[in-house]
Amino acid sequence: MSSTSASFAAEPVLSGKELINAKCASCHAAQGDGRWFRISEGRRTPEGWDMTVVRMDYAHGVKLTAEERQQVVKYLSDHFGLAPSETQNHRYILERQPNVLEKPGHPLLTEMCVRCHSAARIAVQRRTEDDWRRLVNFHVGQFPSIEYSAGGRDRHWFDIASKDVVQVLARLNGYESGAWRDWQATPAPDASGRWRLAGYRPGHGAYEGEADIRRADGKDRYALSVTLRWADGRSESAQGRSIVYGKHEWRATLQQADGTAVQQVMSIEPGGRRMSGRWFLAAQDGLGGDLVAVRADAQAPSAVLSVVPAALRAGSTETITIHGANLAGDVSLGPDLRVLAVMSRDADKVVVKVAARAGARDGLRSVRVGTAQLPVGLPVYRRVDYLKVEPEHPIARLGGNGGSRAKLPAQLEAVGYAAGPDGKRGTKDDLRLGALPAQWSLDNLTPAAAEMGDADFAVGRMEPNGLFWPADAGPNPQRKFGTNNAGELKATAKVMDGNRSLSASVPLFVSVQRWNDPPIR
Repeated sequence: MSSTSASFAAEPVLSGKELINAKCASCHAAQGDGRWFRISEGRRTPEGWDMTVVRMDYAHGVKLTAEERQQVVKYLSDHFGLAPSETQNHRYILERQPNVLEKPGHPLLTEMCVRCHSAARIAVQRRTEDDWRRLVNFHVGQFPSIEYSAGGRDRHWFDIASKDVVQVLARLNGYESGAWRDWQATPAPDASGRWRLAGYRPGHGAYEGEADIRRADGKDRYALSVTLRWADGRSESAQGRSIVYGKHEWRATLQQADGTAVQQVMSIEPGGRRMSGRWFLAAQDGLGGDLVAVRADAQAPSAVLSVVPAALRAGSTETITIHGANLAGDVSLGPDLRVLAVMSRDADKVVVKVAARAGARDGLRSVRVGTAQLPVGLPVYRRVDYLKVEPEHPIARLGGNGGSRAKLPAQLEAVGYAAGPDGKRGTKDDLRLGALPAQWSLDNLTPAAAEMGDADFAVGRMEPNGLFWPADAGPNPQRKFGTNNAGELKATAKVMDGNRSLSASVPLFVSVQRWNDPPIR
C-alpha cells in the first residue's frame, strides 16, 4: 500500500524531521532551519514525495519501515507541499481520472517531456531553476537512451532540455509562490464532524449520503464511516481511515460492507467547510465517481449539493429531490418551473412535485432552498437534440489470463444534449442532460482492424450499463501473427427519445498492460 493511502500503525519513535536527518542527511546535507540540500528545493504532492522516497530505497538503499516512510512523506508534504490553487487544474492525475486529454502548458513540454509521461506529472510539482536543471541531468543518467528515443533523435535534445526547457519549467512551475506562502500561514482545519455527500458514478448514477469523521491516532488522522444512497434505491456503507497532508490533501482508504476496498483522493477547500475530489475502487482505479462533501453541523451554512433527476423536460410534471445540508426556507426553481407541492423535507433533503411549462425554452434554471443555491443550474429542455458517448477517447487494457495484471475496463455512457437557448448544436450554451439508457454495439474501427479481426479478439464483454471488459492478455495463437488481443474498436450507443432514435460512436482502444504504474502517471 502506498504511504499516501490511509494505513495506520503505531507512531514511529522518530518524527519525520528526525528520520530525514537520520536517513537522508548523509547525502542531502542539512542547511539548518528544517532544510536540506535538494530536498528543500522542490515542492510536491503526497504522491510526488512518496515516489521520491521509494526511489531513494531502490536506487540508493535508504531503508524505511512502512510507518517511517509514511512519516517522512507526511513531513515533506506538510512543509514542502502545494497549495490548493496550485493543484486545482491538474487534480485529475492525483484522482486517477481515466481518459483525460491533456493540454500541456507549453509546446516544448509536449515535444520534450510528455512523450513519456503526463503533463500533469510536471504541473503538480515546483522546483527552483537549479533543481529543474538537475532533473534533466537525472533523466539522462537514469534513462541513457532518452536522447535517441522517438522525438529526441532529430534534435539536440540535451542542449534544448537543459536550457530552453528548464527556463520554461522555472517560469511555469517555479519554487517561489505567493499561494504557498499564504497557505502556510493558514490554520489547519479540523475535519472531524458530520458531512453531507453527493456525487455521480458513471454507469451507476447519482448518489448522496453522509460521512461521520472522527479524530484518530494523532494529528491529521481520522476514522470515518460513510453511507451512500443511490438514486435507484441502492445503499452501501463503508468504514475506513484517512490522513490529511499539507492541510488539505485528503487521502482515505475504506472497506465497503461487501469487502470491496475503496480509496478517496480529495482536497479540503480553504476554510475547511467543503472538500471535493474522486473515489475509486482500489483494484480498478478507472471505476469510481466524483464526490463533493460539505459540513453539516449546526453551525455550518445551508448548502444545495445536487438535484435528482438532473434535468427536466418542458411540459412534464416530475418529483424532484434536492439534496444538501441544513436546508431551510422556501424552494425556488426559477422561471417556467412551478412547485406544485412539497412532498417531504428535512435538513438533508427536500422532495417537491414540479411542473415544467410546456412552452419553456431550453436553458438552466436556478435551484434555491432559502439562501442556498445549486452551483450549477437545473437544465430545462424541449427534446434530446443529440447524443455523445463519453469519454470521447476511452482506453481499456488487457489483463488476467493468469498474468500479474488485472484487466482495466472502460466505462462508457450515452449522454444526451439539448441545443440550448441558441438552438444550435455544438455551441457553448448546449445543455448536458445526463446519461440515458442505451443499447450498445461494437465493431472494428478501421479496415486494418477488420483485417486483424479486432472485434472478434479484443472484446471480452459489454455490459448493459456501458462497462466494457477487454479480452484476456495474449499472446493468442489463434490471431494472425500470434499477437495479443489488443485492438481498435468502435463503440456505438443507440438511444430512443420517444419515437426518435439517436446514436453516437467513439473509438475504443484496447491496449496492453501497464507494467509501470507509479502513483503519478
